[in-house]
Amino acid sequence: MSASMSFLIRQIALKSSGEEIVRGSRVDGDELTIGRDAACGIHLPDLAVDPRHARVTRIDDQRLLIESIGDQPFDVNGRSVNRRELDIATGAELGFGGHRIQLSRDADAGLPVFSVRRVEAVSESAEDVDLGSAYTLKGLLPGKRMSAWSFAILILVAFLAFPIWSYATYKPLALHKDDRRPAGFHADKAWSSGHLSLAHKNLENDCQACHVKAFVAVRDNACLTCHTQDAHQHIPDAARLVRARGEPHGFAAFQRAVATAFNRPAGRCVDCHTEHEGAGAMPATRQQFCTDCHDGLKTRLTDTKIADAADFGTAHPQFRPTVIVGMNGAKPLLQRAVWSPTLREPNGLKFTHAQHLSKVNGVAQMVRRRPGRFASGEALGCQDCHKTDSGGARFKPVVMEEACQSCHSLNFDEVGGTFRSLRHGEPAMVVADLRAFYRGTAPARPANLSGLARRVPGDAALRASAADYARAVRFYPTRADQAIAQVFSKGGMCFDCHTVTRGGTAATDGFAIQPVAQNGRYYNTGWFDHKDHRKTDCVACHTRAPQSNDASDLLVPGMDGPGGCRSCHVGEGGTHLASVKVKDPVDSGCAMCHSYHMDSGAPWQPKGQRDRKRPQDPIHTAVADRPRQWGPASLK
Repeated sequence: MSASMSFLIRQIALKSSGEEIVRGSRVDGDELTIGRDAACGIHLPDLAVDPRHARVTRIDDQRLLIESIGDQPFDVNGRSVNRRELDIATGAELGFGGHRIQLSRDADAGLPVFSVRRVEAVSESAEDVDLGSAYTLKGLLPGKRMSAWSFAILILVAFLAFPIWSYATYKPLALHKDDRRPAGFHADKAWSSGHLSLAHKNLENDCQACHVKAFVAVRDNACLTCHTQDAHQHIPDAARLVRARGEPHGFAAFQRAVATAFNRPAGRCVDCHTEHEGAGAMPATRQQFCTDCHDGLKTRLTDTKIADAADFGTAHPQFRPTVIVGMNGAKPLLQRAVWSPTLREPNGLKFTHAQHLSKVNGVAQMVRRRPGRFASGEALGCQDCHKTDSGGARFKPVVMEEACQSCHSLNFDEVGGTFRSLRHGEPAMVVADLRAFYRGTAPARPANLSGLARRVPGDAALRASAADYARAVRFYPTRADQAIAQVFSKGGMCFDCHTVTRGGTAATDGFAIQPVAQNGRYYNTGWFDHKDHRKTDCVACHTRAPQSNDASDLLVPGMDGPGGCRSCHVGEGGTHLASVKVKDPVDSGCAMCHSYHMDSGAPWQPKGQRDRKRPQDPIHTAVADRPRQWGPASLK
């Protein structure tokens, strides 16, 4: 037998034009397999062909033997067989499913050639394109064109016609404030891009509350239907707000032009207050939200009184606290002033922080003699007098009876072990109590009138002593004037702590005490929360308190300098200030201290935790309520 033989395979396909495409390959060896398996020498992708259908082997240089590998027959020259010898020179036509294989000899190499051609489909699997879908329902489905039109019509009905009908059905509810659509499915909700925030959760099924007109963007009057009290000052003049932003450039200008063309003008509430962003609390506003207008604002609005502001760490105006500048009767006069270390606030008190916080003077000695009474056993601390409110954000007004009276006693008499005290905060009652005391009591009786003490013999001496005592009893009530003057004068109980003048009425014996006003909030356009700073020592921010010898010293820290806010807060991007060494920098965006809708609640608190009652005059909230024991009942 001669050397090993090779087989030439020619796969013949037809173009749409009828032209043949011939792909040739060569299989070396004396054996050639035919079947649907891709590993076969002649691969026939036809379900009518077994994976390994037939085997071709060499007998000699002139003859080949083809036989079925399994029980499935094949065609040779039109006859179904399982085994047949083939003469290469004569040739033959083999049939496997929808394929025909022509055997011949190559004229140049003398090798057997198998020309494979796909003929008209004789089975469902004869076409390559049908092989992957032979076991699907593809033949039972409508064509692509019909399916496309059907789905297009379905989308128009489900997401356009049906929602419009649903919207129109409940449109009259938009004109009634308390009417709501019934629960259930509403087709126009398919247009929603997401859930409403917690602030607007109650409007989840009431689209008409905001979307008053179909295919018209939400207008400000829809917002103002509910936000009658908390809408900020930008609302009345939307055109001014647009000017504050400045003219857009580049692609932003193109976007504004397109929005305006489609009835979406700039300056509306929804330009900034976007909804359908998810069912949660509104996130803190990014700094850029504010600086788009406030950075360089004066160059766009030359008449504005608002200073330019950008990043807190590098471009923020100095604080302007609201301070008490005087009293109008019982009402404090408030005024915003630029912060400075020398800024003062006349609050009507004579008080020195330095004296009370000293660790070596008599106050400290008194604290050490009363262990367990004060927070520190060595000296007074800030927390001994200043108590935070229930939320921890601010401090309650200092009340004399709670913070001062344990050291500064107002007792003036003792009856059977019970001490009588002057009434704090009520000067007229102080005068009345002192007059009543001297009117209802008498001077101490002389011992020589008791009959037990030694005395000068004789009735003349006894009558003289009795006359002197009677004279003392008669004029004893006049000592009330002396006691009153002593209380309200230098060295007296009232004078040492309060500012006393001679402009009072007869009820106060001509004395008048300046009402005390305690400022509860200095920064009304910003927010400060002591609760967030509870781990910081008070003097870390109020650095001048231990050295302050004047009650009118404004100890509120400013932006820079020792204890200033920039000692820790360095802006949204964490910018380190070149002039300040920041040990523990805190990223601080605008929303940390500023609230867009200003009220007495902290910025970006959940709605349920905020004070729902908006103050009529936010400046007046800076003055804390005072108890009735002293001064006016309220200094709002």
